[in-house]
Amino acid sequence: MSLHDFSVAKINGEPQSLSAYRGQVLLVVNTASACGFTPQYAGLEELWRAYRDQGLVVLGFPSNDFGGQEPGSESDIQTFCSRNYDVTFPLFSKLKVKGGAGQSALFAFLTAKKGAPQWNFHKYLIGKNGEVLGAFPSRVTPDDPKLRAAIEQALGHA
Repeated sequence: MSLHDFSVAKINGEPQSLSAYRGQVLLVVNTASACGFTPQYAGLEELWRAYRDQGLVVLGFPSNDFGGQEPGSESDIQTFCSRNYDVTFPLFSKLKVKGGAGQSALFAFLTAKKGAPQWNFHKYLIGKNGEVLGAFPSRVTPDDPKLRAAIEQALGHA
């Protein structure tokens, strides 16, 4: 099983098979609009713009699991991200990322592979074949040299 075996709802509610991203490197991030780490949206957008032509896709998954920091609707989230951070990378419908009842199948898979997110803006790096390559906690910012090096290695630059 790989990440490509999952389907999720885009932020507009349309279904999206993650198999559409086969052959690309993915950075899966659980996000929130009212968190101390929320300014990472700017860095994630910068990563997306810097590496998308080389095959990186940032995928944002809003979640209200940590501190109730994503209370808004999908429309609210989309507006917030566009207005405040000019986010153009794909965003998805809110889901539960923490373990236990109601955890999304996608995040249950990620948790089983590389551990559970401890807070918002936890990052999972996914290889071109859908394999989970690594996980980076919230404090690892999008411009962190270790994250950038891992992305470049996954893209085949190292």
